[in-house]
Amino acid sequence: MPTLTALDYLMQPQKYAPRPVCVLFGDESFLKRQAMLRLREAVLGGGDGDLSFTTFEGRAAALRDVLEELATLAMFGAGKRLVLVEEADDFVTRYRAELEDYVDQPASGGVLVLELKSFASNTKLYKAVAASGLPIDCKAPSGAPLVRWLVQWAKQTHQVQVPQSAAEMLVDLVGPELGLLDQELAKLALISGKDKKLTAEMVTQSVGSWRAKTTWEMLDAAMDGDARAALIQLDRLLAAGEQPVGLLGQISASLRRFAAATRLILQGEATGRRIALRPALEQAGVRSFVLQKAEQQLRRLGRHRGARLYRWLLEADLDLKGATALPPRLVLERLIMRLAAPQEAVGVTS
Repeated sequence: MPTLTALDYLMQPQKYAPRPVCVLFGDESFLKRQAMLRLREAVLGGGDGDLSFTTFEGRAAALRDVLEELATLAMFGAGKRLVLVEEADDFVTRYRAELEDYVDQPASGGVLVLELKSFASNTKLYKAVAASGLPIDCKAPSGAPLVRWLVQWAKQTHQVQVPQSAAEMLVDLVGPELGLLDQELAKLALISGKDKKLTAEMVTQSVGSWRAKTTWEMLDAAMDGDARAALIQLDRLLAAGEQPVGLLGQISASLRRFAAATRLILQGEATGRRIALRPALEQAGVRSFVLQKAEQQLRRLGRHRGARLYRWLLEADLDLKGATALPPRLVLERLIMRLAAPQEAVGVTS
């Protein structure tokens, strides 16, 4: 079957029965956990079914032990066994040929789940799983798909109605971190009242904690050229336990809008059309109530730095995930200094 996204699977798991080999792959751990919970429920049900569930660590697992577990009769009746190999990328590398054979002839009484960071679509194993197994793409959504998921997830899991404006506000405040978004929805559900409806105002009042407020103050200070204030706010956030990857996720949405607006202006000029700054920001998704501030900040940043924002964000994301030996704090400090520096200090003009 074609690759299934985790978002689609979680909305209607009953439509996709577990196959003898299932693969959860991608970079979003929250989606992997939720998809695994649905698979576990579908294969084992409740009660004593947990006795038929075994987990292996991919780096240390031997294929012989995994296959033996899959072939073992399930406890308490004629049910199936469920075997999960966590962080299985190295496991797949070591046993790729054997796993390809297993997909063709799996154990009749077992379900094997491989949890991977990546699963290349041009490999024989991927094609075999796509044909007879259940591959679930757990890549993190962003932009409009993320907002749509949030609205659906709130209704399905937390029994609250969230309009698009409130969902957008929640993403702006929390960032594209699905686990954190789910936690905030759980809290908001408790204050949603008898009608079980949330508003953007409720989100702002309840989720706008000092941490969220400090994150935006940090970004505003950097965009306004106040590097000292931005670094002080960064220090407060890190000291309070905020994760650098999460902080980058929270500010990336705003910076991508600046980058998109800059790209629109430059593309227009390249084709002989002049696009004003405010319409470009509006088209890039900047909210009306912050348009004036955003216009001032992008003017100060300048078109050359605006055009580099996508590259800077990608570089910071990769560096936070291990592409550099720099400590995470320094990765964020470098981004702040790039935003806050005077244009003449970095050789750019507006």
